[in-house]
Amino acid sequence: MKNLVYTMILAVLTTFVTSVRAQNYPREYLGLPGDNLNLYAVMDLFRNSETLEGFEKSLNSPDLRINNLDLNGDNMVDYITVSDFVNKKVHTIVLRAILGPNDYQDVAVITVQMLKKRKVLIQMIGDEALYGPNYIIEPFLANKPKQRFYGGELYADNYYTNNTIEINNYYTAVYEWPLIVFIYDPHYMEWHSPWFWGYYPDWWFHWSPWYWHFYHGYHSCRSNHYYAHYHHWDYVRYSDYHDFYYNGIRRYSPQVNNNIEEGLYKTTYSKPELRRDGANYFTNTRLTNPNERSRDGVAPSSRRVAPGAAVNTGEVGRRTAPARESVRSATVTTTRRVSESGSEELRESQRRETETREAPRRATEVREAQRREIESREVEAREAQRREAESREAEAREAQRRDMERREAEAREAQRREMESRAAEARETQKRDMERREAEAREAQRREAENRAAEAREAQRREIESRAAEAREAQRREAENRAAEAREAQRREAESRAAEAREAQRREAESREAEAREAQRREAESREAEAREAQRREAESREAEAREAQRRELESRAAEAREAQRREAENRAAEAREAQRREAENRAAEAREAQRREIESRAAEARRRE
Repeated sequence: MKNLVYTMILAVLTTFVTSVRAQNYPREYLGLPGDNLNLYAVMDLFRNSETLEGFEKSLNSPDLRINNLDLNGDNMVDYITVSDFVNKKVHTIVLRAILGPNDYQDVAVITVQMLKKRKVLIQMIGDEALYGPNYIIEPFLANKPKQRFYGGELYADNYYTNNTIEINNYYTAVYEWPLIVFIYDPHYMEWHSPWFWGYYPDWWFHWSPWYWHFYHGYHSCRSNHYYAHYHHWDYVRYSDYHDFYYNGIRRYSPQVNNNIEEGLYKTTYSKPELRRDGANYFTNTRLTNPNERSRDGVAPSSRRVAPGAAVNTGEVGRRTAPARESVRSATVTTTRRVSESGSEELRESQRRETETREAPRRATEVREAQRREIESREVEAREAQRREAESREAEAREAQRRDMERREAEAREAQRREMESRAAEARETQKRDMERREAEAREAQRREAENRAAEAREAQRREIESRAAEAREAQRREAENRAAEAREAQRREAESRAAEAREAQRREAESREAEAREAQRREAESREAEAREAQRREAESREAEAREAQRRELESRAAEAREAQRREAENRAAEAREAQRREAENRAAEAREAQRREIESRAAEARRRE
């Protein structure tokens, strides 16, 4: 009942987490470091590469903008090496990030299996530390031999070739990919990247990574193409993947796990407003210069218009100057004409007449100039007020928008944290439940094995005691016909040896099985040597002491009988222990197999529920 309640709670939390994640993040979001390396783009790049060396160079090229991983937290994109490990007809191509001196982290693995001449299976498996369990991508398979793998030409502008190599994208099936033809060539030699920490190719340089929303916005422009030709798969098709790669070749960096626990990689999700900029940057770089190496991806913002208070006020003065200049010119001309006439009265009368005529016009011009200046100032003041009001309104709207975006970001962050906390609690509960069940199963298996071993030891002990008792009784009856001293000596010797045998058997059962077998072998050899020594001494004694020959002969025969009886008992005991060991091993193997099947069924059921 408790397990059912835990299962229902986990299902509800999973549904809640899925719904919240669908509202805030696209389906490509994992919340893990692998978000900054789009494996769909890597698979597409692999399909269009001709050699593994060229594939590694294109993968780390800043022009293609595929690698955005910064696992060691130095704010620089990490270099990813490519190495091929061949196992018969299967190529395991490992993508491995260099994080420091002797510090590596596997990013993904590409398995290529040649099943037969024209059938190849390819899978790209993301490392569980970066992408979680069972993050597998593979291409869609063509059903007809004459059908094109892609319906049309994918990269008319040679997107992955920097306008230097023409690519024929018309592949009828996976086995016609250039890299597949290359690695299955009879003269192909295994490729292992020669680069390591501090030793990189000449064309490589470090650059700062993008924020995830910018990186996702950039690659989202090709999502339709990716999902049309590649899809997700649930399990690994290569049967020896765990034995060959996971348990033998995989490199894992504890630094990555520590950074995940400390939340170092979460800062890449702090700029959701950059997603549109990433999409625009994709469009701009594809339409302008494909070789551009700028990493900021954000166009420079336009400057604001100067506020209205800064408008030039010298226009009124320039407008009134021509009127004053005309008045001054008219006065000078009239004065010059009066002075030429030579008559003072005429000059005076003319001056008065001119002043009389010019006075109304001057007054009119002055009033008109003042009116224009006032109107101009009023217009400029109204324009300045309007611009200032618009500027204030724009600033208020911008502040309100930023406040709303900040609140929405805080709400999304709080919701994401709550989602992660609930998911972590659910995973912890599920892990504890699984660990408890595994511990109970192991404890039950251990108890059952101990009970069976104890029963087998008890049965063996009883059988040995029974046989020893029967042997002692037969020996006693046989010795009764002999001398009383021989019977007493034989009885005491038999009891002593039986006690020693029981003690040795108890100690042998408590010790390890290997030590028991070695001790048994050594004890048998010692007893055989003692028996041979006794026989030799008995033979010498018979030759030296004729009078004691009969008594020693009787003792020798008795010793041989006891030795034969002991050997028979030891052989039977050894056979019983061997049978017991095999039975215990068979039962342990059956228990482990049952446990493994139960765990696999539970894991499959958990995956189905998810």
